[in-house]
Amino acid sequence: MNDIRRTILWVIFGFSMVMLWDQWQVYNGRKATFFPGNTPAVLQAQDPTAAASVPGSLPSSVPSASSSVAVADQIAGAVPALAAPVAAPAAGQELVLVETDVFKLTFGTEGGSLVKAEMRKHADMADKSRNFVLFDDSKDRVYLAQSGLIAGAGGPALPTHKTVMTLAPGEHSLKEGSQSLELRFESATVGGVQLVKTYTLTRGSYVVAVKHEVVNVGATALAPQLYLQLVRDGNKPPGESSFYFTFTGPAVYTEAKKYQKVNFEDIEKNKVDIEKTAENGYVAMVQHYFASAWLLGDGIKRDLFMRKVDTNLYSVGMIAPLESIAPGARKTIATTLYAGPQEEKILEALAPGLELVKDYGWLTILAKPLYWLLDKLYSVIHNWGWAIVALVLLLKIAFYWLNAKAYSSMAKMKAVNPRIVEMRERLKDNPQQMQQEMMRIYREEKVNPMGGCFPIMVQIPVFIALYWVLLASVEMRNAPWLGWIQDLSSPDPFYILPIVMTLTTVLQTSLNPAPPDPMQAKMMWFMPLAFSVMFFFFPAGLVLYWITNNVLSIAQQWVINTRMGVPPKFHLPKF
Repeated sequence: MNDIRRTILWVIFGFSMVMLWDQWQVYNGRKATFFPGNTPAVLQAQDPTAAASVPGSLPSSVPSASSSVAVADQIAGAVPALAAPVAAPAAGQELVLVETDVFKLTFGTEGGSLVKAEMRKHADMADKSRNFVLFDDSKDRVYLAQSGLIAGAGGPALPTHKTVMTLAPGEHSLKEGSQSLELRFESATVGGVQLVKTYTLTRGSYVVAVKHEVVNVGATALAPQLYLQLVRDGNKPPGESSFYFTFTGPAVYTEAKKYQKVNFEDIEKNKVDIEKTAENGYVAMVQHYFASAWLLGDGIKRDLFMRKVDTNLYSVGMIAPLESIAPGARKTIATTLYAGPQEEKILEALAPGLELVKDYGWLTILAKPLYWLLDKLYSVIHNWGWAIVALVLLLKIAFYWLNAKAYSSMAKMKAVNPRIVEMRERLKDNPQQMQQEMMRIYREEKVNPMGGCFPIMVQIPVFIALYWVLLASVEMRNAPWLGWIQDLSSPDPFYILPIVMTLTTVLQTSLNPAPPDPMQAKMMWFMPLAFSVMFFFFPAGLVLYWITNNVLSIAQQWVINTRMGVPPKFHLPKF
């Protein structure tokens, strides 16, 4: 029975490692090693001159994504067509740099779009002397926030994000003592309409209020539609480790269908299945640690879309129809743009469901309270590394009796192991009798072969959830612990923690009862050691969490073995 249990566990573990490797290959754009049928097509390099065409889509209603990219000819959703805007950048485009205490933002006068966003309080992972860049419009990356107007069916062309705007005079940096800063972009009259965008930046905030004023300067009433969109390339974030299986791509949220995220590959294959219309929610672009989102007030009807804009370029957005505007009248609609770190408390306060861009996966129900507890510990300890240690300690205390049952069962197994080994050798030519004799020994010694398995299995979801908490929390980014560990989100630069992790794994394995079967005994050593190799590439915070868990487990196992009269004894593999 013991052999069967261990075989099943190692098969599950081995298959998990195969799946992990396979998904790593897919994540990096390579062919899957074991399951090639699941591998999406590798996206081609961006071609600024080529327009995309997605078969089966409806006609385009929103203009192109980037000033360097031709207009898209497809969009998901039944919306009126728009006359094609200018494909090339308009003449007179200027860039405007604006600074606050948390931002360095660059706006383009073409459409008054946000084309670059630097986070002044978050360093770049590759070069910590530079600010982290979220939005960008360069030869290497495209990630933009845009908005504009489209007309109803058969209506004239209106101001879009391709329309050159004029920046009103004003401050370009947040002065000492000031709490906010405004930028006002005014378009020329297009189709009898003038669009005025006013960005309001607030001290200490990654939330940008964007007011759109639509002025009808023509002779007839108009009912335009406002579009808001986020556009980015399909590449993974620069410097992102291949071992971080985090999501990068667009997402939408509505009260009806809640949080829906879509891979770039699914957009490429025209397999987008999201809520198309709503009166609430948001659209977002998500990546590891950071997110951007357009928000519109509840009660305003909007159409939601995701689409391929060009080769390796994708957008997510919403289109909101405005009420009819009489000649000489104006209509103002307030929107909000968020561009910053995935800090749960800030996101929760900004909009319902916005905190879901911080993705904990299928264990969110466990991960959220774990993050809450970790945050409370940090507020007392003021060090994220020690907060991780304290959290694991609290979890080990909470699961003390479950662990005690598991280690007691292991101690009993270790005590009867010599009898099992002797019996297997004696009856090696009679497997049926060997199995019967093994079960008789277990009954006599009152040993349950599965007794050490179930208590540990119960805890696995909790520790997986904690893994995702540490992986997803931007607070770990550039957070020091002690000495040489100055960034808990990056691998240990000197590999000290991974080496300690490997040693604790070896120690813990050597304390466990050795399987009677020689092959299983070898596997019992090989699999944990192979798993330990991955920790050389994991963030230091995750390795610290596993080390703490290992050390506390070893200590508890040592105490229980001693109390049960089974002195701790190390055994080494016989390869």
